[in-house]
Amino acid sequence: MKPLFNHILLKLSGEALMGKKEFGIDLETINSITKQIYHIYKLGIKVSIVVGGGNIFRGISAQASGMDRTSADYTGMMATVINALLLQNSLEKLGLQTRVLSAIKMDTICEPYIRRRAIRHVEKNRIVIFAAGTGNPFFTTDTAAALRASEMKCDVIFKATMVDGIYDSDPKKNKNAKKFKKLSYNEVIKRNLKIMDTSSISLSRDNKIAIVVFSLLKENSLVKASKGEGSFTLIN
Repeated sequence: MKPLFNHILLKLSGEALMGKKEFGIDLETINSITKQIYHIYKLGIKVSIVVGGGNIFRGISAQASGMDRTSADYTGMMATVINALLLQNSLEKLGLQTRVLSAIKMDTICEPYIRRRAIRHVEKNRIVIFAAGTGNPFFTTDTAAALRASEMKCDVIFKATMVDGIYDSDPKKNKNAKKFKKLSYNEVIKRNLKIMDTSSISLSRDNKIAIVVFSLLKENSLVKASKGEGSFTLIN
């Protein structure tokens, strides 16, 4: 089947890179993810990525332990850069051209985020990995994903999670949890479903960017979702 989208913004949480570990990085999981990215790239889909850092450091948790929130968030941004470089290395081993663009300037290891430069990389069919969130504390990487998707004029945000869509309650705790096949942006906000923060949902709504929520744990789930197959929830 022909892919449904021309340009996907893939939002990867740091936790998605842990695999079955409780903390840190699982290289086997990263390689599995990048193989799926390779396959959708070969379908002719342009791919941009926003990656989180929760597998290494989470700002909100550090704040709860008494750390200053601003310092904690900046530390979390550094963690996203580590994850971005790992993804870049894995993708380039598959022969794909990539660029890591950081919202915080660190010229020795990656490029600074400049919108026109990022667009040019996409036009040259490079996979762009956005690191360091928005570059500002108090904003999540979900908000960064909605922002970058808007700036890059992506068709859709693919939000990778540990479950195959959005449920009315936690399916791991409630076997009778109801899965939503499709939701509007306003329903997600009204029901307080917390799949992404409110600002990212609102930004996606205002720029008419659909959101696909799917599970990375299922085999070839990214490839299937890009064709409208498999199990997922669509927000539009």
